[in-house]
Amino acid sequence: MVIKLYDLVAAEENRAFSPFCWRIRMALAHKNLEVKIIPWRLTEKEAIAFSNQETVPVIVDGNKGDKVVADSWNIANYLEETYPDKPSLFGSYEAKSQTMFIDSWNSSLLGILAPIVLYDVFENIDPKDQPYFRESRESFLGKSLEEFKDVTENQINNFQSFLEPLRNTISQQFFLAGETPNYADYLVFSTFQFARAMSPKKLLETSDPVYAWREKMLDLFDGIGRKNLGFN
Repeated sequence: MVIKLYDLVAAEENRAFSPFCWRIRMALAHKNLEVKIIPWRLTEKEAIAFSNQETVPVIVDGNKGDKVVADSWNIANYLEETYPDKPSLFGSYEAKSQTMFIDSWNSSLLGILAPIVLYDVFENIDPKDQPYFRESRESFLGKSLEEFKDVTENQINNFQSFLEPLRNTISQQFFLAGETPNYADYLVFSTFQFARAMSPKKLLETSDPVYAWREKMLDLFDGIGRKNLGFN
């Protein structure tokens, strides 16, 4: 039996871009669990109505009587508790507590990055999703999407400055988790994978330690990250 993962995709089905789904794709690969990706788009609410959710990720675990789990943090914990014989996502209770801090920091990083790539996301999502995306984002943000088209130098500088803790850490070790990656790495990678999938903007220089770390992350698990359509 397999685990089905409903995953947000753009105009092309092999351009998955949700950071919340990407961390679960990496977690499933880390656990070496068989997965079937179900491409899902923003306006296909009826396809996940069974989960009582309007957003993804949603998994359906065929190994456990089609158990339905939603929300990326809930799913990660479910996988860890349900498959203890598989490689651990966290390593220890203490490491899980530290991962919660990484999750909070990464949420702030995503908040800084999202406005930088927002208009690019709009241009690359499925055309049928564009009216919904425009209406929902403009209503929430109180601005037109076109106002996000031009990115300021201050935005880029703020993004680069916020990366310093990550940059300093991975300058001294292979991954955030140490010699091998775990869910802390997948959390942060998911944010960069979101940008890579949807925006042609060059956010990292090749000399940046963050770039080298991202390259290693893209190659994990037979390159599932790199096989996804992306710009850079």
